[in-house]
Amino acid sequence: MQRFRPEISARLAELAPLLMAELEDMTDRMLEVLLRSEAAYRDLLVTEEELRASVRRGLEQGLRTLIDGWADDGDGDRSGARAVGRRRAAQGVPLEAVLRAYRLGGQTTWEGLLSVSQRNSQGHDVLLLEVAGSVWRTNDADCAAVAEGYREEQRRLAGVDEQARQQVLDGLIDGRGSDPAFVRTASELLAMPLGGRLMAVVALPGPDGAPGLDAPAEGLLKRGVRSVWGGRGGAQVGVVGLGAVRPADLVSLLTAVARGPVGVSDAVEGAAAAGVAYRLAETAARTLPAGDSRVVSIDERLPEALLSNSPEISSRLVGQSLGGLLDLPDDERGVLLDTLEAFLAADGSPTRAADALYCHRNTVMHRLRRIESVTGRKVTDPRSRLLWQLALLGAGCRQPTTRSA
Repeated sequence: MQRFRPEISARLAELAPLLMAELEDMTDRMLEVLLRSEAAYRDLLVTEEELRASVRRGLEQGLRTLIDGWADDGDGDRSGARAVGRRRAAQGVPLEAVLRAYRLGGQTTWEGLLSVSQRNSQGHDVLLLEVAGSVWRTNDADCAAVAEGYREEQRRLAGVDEQARQQVLDGLIDGRGSDPAFVRTASELLAMPLGGRLMAVVALPGPDGAPGLDAPAEGLLKRGVRSVWGGRGGAQVGVVGLGAVRPADLVSLLTAVARGPVGVSDAVEGAAAAGVAYRLAETAARTLPAGDSRVVSIDERLPEALLSNSPEISSRLVGQSLGGLLDLPDDERGVLLDTLEAFLAADGSPTRAADALYCHRNTVMHRLRRIESVTGRKVTDPRSRLLWQLALLGAGCRQPTTRSA
């Protein structure tokens, strides 16, 4: 880099306060155009505040280079631009969109400089004609550095083979996340921070045997969410770096590509907790019936999870609570179980249960007396109602079907 001629440097120093006072407005204008014209930036799963901060940093760096009187001849420090290129490649933003964003930054810088110059001199400032060349040379050099960083990250990602990913994933869910050396190596290999908030995901195959999630790594990466995926026990297993993403946002993204039962853990802090998160996600997934393509969190399935992890207790609970109900002929058993589920869902109200079942209240009362006689339990007993609720979950999480009288 070399200095501008003294008279140009003096003019830029005179304009510096005005130019820096415009920085926030310049940032807002550039961000508005960027989000309006580039779908890839609208789809980035980062907050607008984060994207604005990135835009502002880039503009401020360019302005300060000008204000300090340096004419960029292309050999300046480009580490910041290369870092942006690598980050956008990891987020799945197309290179063309990134380069257009950088050129928009150059345009915004030049327009801001012209604006403050005209307000300050009440006319055209011929000295700035020399500055124009430097602005666009700087922009071209930055774009080249962005593309270089972008392609470096693409090559790095392509070099991380499936076997290496599986080994890292196995290490995380087998408890090696408490080993600092392993975590450093894994983070570098995956270009994924493992020291922040993580969530585990387990997807069971769909009814047709197809994977429960359709290309989850690629889908998440397009939204700027990094993750590592592999297989275990016939299921897809992923560990996702949340960053600024909310758990509910991750569930929404996974729901869009779910084709089978999917369970997610709660958010955990750091790689040391990845093994626990995996076990919670697996338990949540296995509480869903095989044909259910929902995405559920462990917190949504706590009663089912408790029962599924204690099959002997679950079986005993069902037998002791439902008694002879399960031994009745199919038709009668179905009617009584549906009635019991509706009654419990209605907080013990026979009238509301009758409404849900499209039958008369007296019909519900008759069926409840039959349930009491078969099970030996009273519908007015809170403990009996609790045991029935758990037993119905343990008997297969039946969904109630409405039956007419």
